[in-house]
Amino acid sequence: MSDNTYEQSLNTHYGRQGLGGRILSVLEELDKDLKAITNDDLSPVAEFHIGGQAATLELAQLAGMGAGMRVLDVGSGLGGPARTLAGHYGCKVTGLDLTEEFCNVAGMLTELCGMHDVVSFTHGNALDMPFDDASFDLVWTQQAGMNIEDKLRLYQQAHRVLAVGGRLVFQEVLAGPVTPLQLPVPWAREADLSFLLPPDEIRDLLAKAGFREMVWHDVTARYLAEYRKAAARTASPAGPPPLGVQLILGPEAGHMRKNVVRNLDENRIVLVQGVLKKS
Repeated sequence: MSDNTYEQSLNTHYGRQGLGGRILSVLEELDKDLKAITNDDLSPVAEFHIGGQAATLELAQLAGMGAGMRVLDVGSGLGGPARTLAGHYGCKVTGLDLTEEFCNVAGMLTELCGMHDVVSFTHGNALDMPFDDASFDLVWTQQAGMNIEDKLRLYQQAHRVLAVGGRLVFQEVLAGPVTPLQLPVPWAREADLSFLLPPDEIRDLLAKAGFREMVWHDVTARYLAEYRKAAARTASPAGPPPLGVQLILGPEAGHMRKNVVRNLDENRIVLVQGVLKKS
């Protein structure tokens, strides 16, 4: 698949036109005052990774997040984790995403929360990051690597933009011992957008890119029960929660989430959190 075809496929998968308007309409239907919106109000749709905002905060604790840090969020989506990190830890966050609609909506939601002075978004490719060497203290990525085939280049780019001693922090869905992956899932309707590797291969690539492992936690069991409940709510016959992942993924969202539960249950995928230091 060419770079242009890949980008078009990814934008087709995630970048549903009018997403920002749909989110605003739902907020109004929920009687939210748009002049007093907080990041917590937006988290049900803006943090649609496994574990939601709680997983973001857990990962930030593992990372040793601190005030004043320069953070790059790779695969920043609608900006939920970026705003959570800035709001809870006083860091300045730059989001990078290949889906243009995500960047546009993330910027709009960040403006709505009054956080545009500490969180910004750039439309660009994680395999050719448009940032200078040593620009960041921490590179953060939360369930974005599943869509990236050349993971070594991803990690090499993260290493390049990190300052000496900087950290790469991630939560990632990795391949389990059982195949094949049951599709569709939230990151891919077809196999040509899903690029999962097993944990041992990921660890080898990280070391090859110049990272030293500090933390490596398999958190599959910890988040499976909670995600099972989230999947059930999304696929409920009564309809999903109004401010939910279906706004992004459409009517297939419930089926996709049920497939994630099946893949986790059957050891087709695992969920890992990691912290690595630039060496």
